[in-house]
Amino acid sequence: MKSNKLKITALTLAFAVVAILPGCKSMSKTQKGAGIGAIAGGALGALIGKKAGNTAVGALIGGAIGGTAGAFIGRKMDRQAKELEQAIPGAEVTNTGEGILVKFDSGILFGFGKSELTATAKQNIDNLAASLNKYPDTDIMVVGHTDGVGTDAFNNKLSLERSSSVRSYAASKGVDFGRLKVVGKGKSEPIASNESEDGRAKNRRVEIVITANEAMKAEAKKASAN
Repeated sequence: MKSNKLKITALTLAFAVVAILPGCKSMSKTQKGAGIGAIAGGALGALIGKKAGNTAVGALIGGAIGGTAGAFIGRKMDRQAKELEQAIPGAEVTNTGEGILVKFDSGILFGFGKSELTATAKQNIDNLAASLNKYPDTDIMVVGHTDGVGTDAFNNKLSLERSSSVRSYAASKGVDFGRLKVVGKGKSEPIASNESEDGRAKNRRVEIVITANEAMKAEAKKASAN
């Protein structure tokens, strides 16, 4: 099993820059917000490296609140990430501070060009679902990706069908269906070159993004105010 613990997060950099941007009086609120987002996105992207597509990175940034409340969330995420590292063989678990990225190579979950979960996939998702049920105050995004072989139409459909298969099976194991959002990105977010088989294999993947939901954020803000 692969695992990766990020010691610092882009989210820290994003919120630190808030102290700098207000000094730029000529900037509108929209421009300042765009600047924060760009810095956070660039820094988090650099920390994760070639591990996730832009959709997953965007979800991790968008789900963060920073500050003392963010640190409260981070402690919960740290516990869950460590448990996931032990529970899901074959998955790569990355703790980004206020969120968790779980990445499966599609070969672990599906046959080539198929969207039906294998027996091994179901065992992995059983363990994932057990963790999601243990930590119910989170939102989950399931993002499917393909390699660059084939048409956009085929790959978009296949990637969505794969992420939907993961959602349906996780829901059958007790995960609230409403917590699970699915996205199919086809071949639009490669993390490696499609010119080699090794690169294409890396691009065929499913990313699970776990972020705090509104209930956890409210709890964190209340705890940090005391």
